[in-house]
Amino acid sequence: MKLPMPRGPVSAQLIRALGRAPHDLDPGYVETPPTATTAGLADDDLQLTLFVLYELAYRGWDGVDDRWEWQPDLIRLRTAAENRFEAALRVLTAPHHDAVPEQLSAASIARRLVTMTEEDGPSLSEHLRRRATLRQFREFAAHRSVYHLREADPHTFAIPRLSGRAKAALIEIQIDEYGGGQVRRMHQELFRHTLTALDLDATYGAYVEVAPALTLATNNLMSLFGLHRRRRGALLGHLAAYEMTSTGPNQAYGSGLRRLGGDVDATRFYDEHVEADAVHEQIAAYDMCGSFCVAEPDLAADVLFGARCALALGAMWATSVLSHWDRGESSLLGFV
Repeated sequence: MKLPMPRGPVSAQLIRALGRAPHDLDPGYVETPPTATTAGLADDDLQLTLFVLYELAYRGWDGVDDRWEWQPDLIRLRTAAENRFEAALRVLTAPHHDAVPEQLSAASIARRLVTMTEEDGPSLSEHLRRRATLRQFREFAAHRSVYHLREADPHTFAIPRLSGRAKAALIEIQIDEYGGGQVRRMHQELFRHTLTALDLDATYGAYVEVAPALTLATNNLMSLFGLHRRRRGALLGHLAAYEMTSTGPNQAYGSGLRRLGGDVDATRFYDEHVEADAVHEQIAAYDMCGSFCVAEPDLAADVLFGARCALALGAMWATSVLSHWDRGESSLLGFV
């Protein structure tokens, strides 16, 4: 994947540095301090900086030395950027008051997650089902390609950090995400077929360049949780929120794409999620998150925080996309 164009002073310095061999960075690589607002979530410079840094832990960038991944100055920069990002997430989720149940059990955690995921949100899936134009559906797929072409990878970081029932539950979910070891059934591969059917570029990371800050933020959220062992609880909560809110929307996406002329090959990705995630939501809530919280009660609040972040940031992103479409604008930084 090619390095994207910078979107501000910090991402510009970072991208310029990555074009050279690993070296010490100028002390000026210091981000502004965290603020008590959600502004960082829509800050293109911040979110692109984080995305570029995080990708070093996934598949890397064309022409960038792999040794940059653990270069100390980059870790310091990433820490400063993460502090801003997490501060914004704390502000975003603060109004919801997702307290840990007094009687902590697998069932009580699962019930709390169910309550959270049943709250009403923006009607992006219904718009795509009933009213979206082909152009809008193509934009939606371009946004989502940033995640779906590496679907499941961020959450897999949690596997070696767990034990017992929670670990087994996560592996059960991930086995399905990776197609039971069959390349053609991997969800990442199924989405390539959807992109191809929509006449979009199915290359990994093809639409990072045009993805706005909030799209990058939804992906950075998974990396923020996934690349830190201490945030393993939040990562499980995030995955549970994804799995528990997947069946209905994916059914809508598949119906919307069929309405627009999509064939079986084009909609298989969405149809597969309708079937798989109906099972996954129970595994994620009870066996994975519930068991984890019983085993590590001190991290129960983190599980709920991770789920709330996924839901709140996802709603913020969906609202932004719909607002652009309501104004007759592209929701991307460029036209697809």
